[in-house]
Amino acid sequence: MPVPPAPESAARPTPLPRPGRGASRRRRAEILRVDHAGEYAAVHIYRAQKAVFEGRAGKEAIASDMGEMREQEAVHLARFDALLNAERVRPTVMTPVWRLAALGLGAGTALLGEKAAHACTEAVESVIEEHYADQIAELQDRDPALAAELTKFRDEELAHHDHAVERGSRDAPGYGLLSAVIKAGCRAAIKISERV
Repeated sequence: MPVPPAPESAARPTPLPRPGRGASRRRRAEILRVDHAGEYAAVHIYRAQKAVFEGRAGKEAIASDMGEMREQEAVHLARFDALLNAERVRPTVMTPVWRLAALGLGAGTALLGEKAAHACTEAVESVIEEHYADQIAELQDRDPALAAELTKFRDEELAHHDHAVERGSRDAPGYGLLSAVIKAGCRAAIKISERV
C-alpha cells in the first residue's frame, strides 16, 4: 500500500535515475549507500547521547529513550549492511567522517541538555523522513519491496521525531539555529554519501 509523502515533501522533485545502461542499478546503489550512511550516523548520535546521560541522577528516562532509539536504528543499519553485502555495494568513503561527526553531534547536544538532545533528534529525523519519502515515491513502482521496507523505517523515524517534539525539543535554547544547522548538515551529508 503506497504511503503518501509528507506535505512538505510534495513540493520537492523526486530524483530520477540517470539515463544510460545500468542507470537503475547505479541509482539503487546510491540509495543503499546513503541510507546505510544515515542509519550508521543515527546509531552513533544516539550512542553518544546515551553515554552522556547514562549514570547521571535524574537522567535515567532520557538515557533509556536514547538507548531504545539506538537499538531501533541498529536494526535499520543491520538491514542496510546485509543489502550492501548481498548486492556488493560499497559503503560511502565518508563513513569515518560521519562517525566522528555523529558522535560529536550526539555528545554536544546532550551536553547542552535534554531539550537540545531532543532538538537534535527532531531535526535529524525530519530530514530523514523527507529523504525516505522521496525514495519511496521514486521506488514504489520500480522496486516495491524496497519501498515497503523504507516505508516501515520512515514510520519509525517519524515516531522518533514525534517523541522528541513531545519531550520539548522546540524549547531548547537556540532551537531555531540549532535545528537549521543540523538539518543543513544532514542534507549535505545525504548528497555527499550518494556520490562517494
